[in-house]
Amino acid sequence: MMDSLFLSSVLNFLLGGLLGAMGGLFGIGGGLIAIPVLGYLYGMDQQLAQGTSLVMIVPNVVIAFWRYKQRNKIEWSSAAMMCVPAVITTYFSARLATSIDARSLHFCFAAFMGVLALYYLWTLLRKQRSASTPIVLPRKYIFAVGMSAGASAGFFSVGGAIVAVPLLTAFFGATQTAAQGLGLAMVTPGTLVALWTYAQAGHVNWAVGLPMALGGVLSISWGVALAHHLPERRLRILFCGALLLLSVWMMIEG
Repeated sequence: MMDSLFLSSVLNFLLGGLLGAMGGLFGIGGGLIAIPVLGYLYGMDQQLAQGTSLVMIVPNVVIAFWRYKQRNKIEWSSAAMMCVPAVITTYFSARLATSIDARSLHFCFAAFMGVLALYYLWTLLRKQRSASTPIVLPRKYIFAVGMSAGASAGFFSVGGAIVAVPLLTAFFGATQTAAQGLGLAMVTPGTLVALWTYAQAGHVNWAVGLPMALGGVLSISWGVALAHHLPERRLRILFCGALLLLSVWMMIEG
């Protein structure tokens, strides 16, 4: 029994390390890929997989944000304007996610990943913009980014930064890495709220989540460092590829 527990903890630790490095590279905390992996490997339903992944996401997001902050200037006023509505929408969307049918939530998650994958594919195939991307919207509308990202983070337990990053780059003129750092600053409080909500509903497996969290904490900095050594367009291509693979996997598995 002890050997089996030790082996499973080691495997979960290594899995968390892999997912943490990928999360640092793409600024997504690793949970985006952890959810289908937990469902596939452990047979968890959608709510349990999302809640368990949050155990790993919370420390990974905090560390990833700290690393991005060291390398990029973050506008705290903009982060605050997004953070407050994000926390509110995270709480209510997480309450909704823990109350609906697991299969319906799984389908919604797969569709969400598909939409994101198609969006990133479109951005890669369109004509390359000029080096200086104009700001399309004034900063006062940035609160809408927080609302959208918070709804995603609560309902799917991931996606806050993923939703925020393309909105910030497309409509507010942020670079890819700066947008990832600002997105992480915004979603960090929301992930704590989401974890608490899922735990209160009994949708967290701590025995699996804690070793994964430790592995992710030790590896996520490697991914962040790699992100800053890659050309921005190549980073977007890698990001798009990861989303496409995940969306196809979720559709097949569903």
